[in-house]
Amino acid sequence: MTVHPTPGHDTSTEPSGPQRLSGEPFGARLRRAMDERGPLCVGIDPHAALLAEWGLNDDVAGLERFSRTVVEATADRIAVLKPQSAFFERFGSRGVAVLEKTVEEARAAGALVVMDAKRGDIGSTMAAYAESFLRKDAPLFSDALTVSPYLGYGSLKPAVDLARESGAGLFVLALTSNPEGAEVQHAVRPGGRNVAATMLAHLAAENAGEEPLGSFGAVVGATLGDLSSYDLDINGPLLAPGIGAQGATAADLPRVFGTAVRRVVPNVSRGVLRYGPDVVALRDAAQRYAEEIRAAVTAV
Repeated sequence: MTVHPTPGHDTSTEPSGPQRLSGEPFGARLRRAMDERGPLCVGIDPHAALLAEWGLNDDVAGLERFSRTVVEATADRIAVLKPQSAFFERFGSRGVAVLEKTVEEARAAGALVVMDAKRGDIGSTMAAYAESFLRKDAPLFSDALTVSPYLGYGSLKPAVDLARESGAGLFVLALTSNPEGAEVQHAVRPGGRNVAATMLAHLAAENAGEEPLGSFGAVVGATLGDLSSYDLDINGPLLAPGIGAQGATAADLPRVFGTAVRRVVPNVSRGVLRYGPDVVALRDAAQRYAEEIRAAVTAV
């Protein structure tokens, strides 16, 4: 994978497989990918400790080798890949160039790419963040983007509008797995509804009437236990970190998500990545997780 900054996005490399039908919104493409490949998202998280475990240097060459290996092992068979942009951005423009190539090659192999950037701001700044990842000709154009709504859900409007225009999606932080999140997400608003429930209600409104699945999802941790007090039926996907190294298992998903479990996209990062740099071992680990999750979800 030769790395160099690219001035624009070459749409001639767009995949023509079942996940990439022209004009089809993200939610429909995601539903198809989950049904065909299994409901699994694999994170691409090249942090320094993991690079060292792979025997790689913590530099751009190590970053490139790591990312290329994960894409080679998984992108042609896993529904979703989720690169964490911060681990690329820390290397400056050369790291961003690796991220551009990672996104391009993952999508070309048929995987949907969720850019884990957790952007959030207001007005023209939020619009610029959206253009970076959701404009079709952007070098980092991704199928979906994680965003933070904690300047108010309405601050996300530029991203919502551009996602609709581009056929992309958003995953909005709602009930995250980190314990610190509760001080904001569990805060009760006037009227008695807490912040997390408010975000879920906004997303349900965005997805109203969409079939087979809306394009505006929530991030909801798989480690949070019983969530029956929340209405997770937002007619959109639920990106669920926490499977594997964080302690949750595929068998926990029906208990945590209840009737919404078929719309859950469980994310596994370290549980798969620790098998690198061996491509076959990575591929086998991802397949095992996909099969375990599919079995747990379809048993409900």
